[in-house]
Amino acid sequence: MTEFSPAQADALIGTAEKMIEIWTRLSPEKQSVLLSRFGTKENALAALVTTRLLSPANS
Repeated sequence: MTEFSPAQADALIGTAEKMIEIWTRLSPEKQSVLLSRFGTKENALAALVTTRLLSPANS
């Protein structure tokens, strides 16, 4: 298993915190769509985090 550097860990934790915050602001309908697509809240959050980490704005 590869360990994260402190900077990578901080970036990952910060992004995850932002995605959880975004999740709580989503309407129940949007949460439902994400849950039906990804199966679990954890998978939906992982998809949000991955999308955030891979978005061009973070390059």
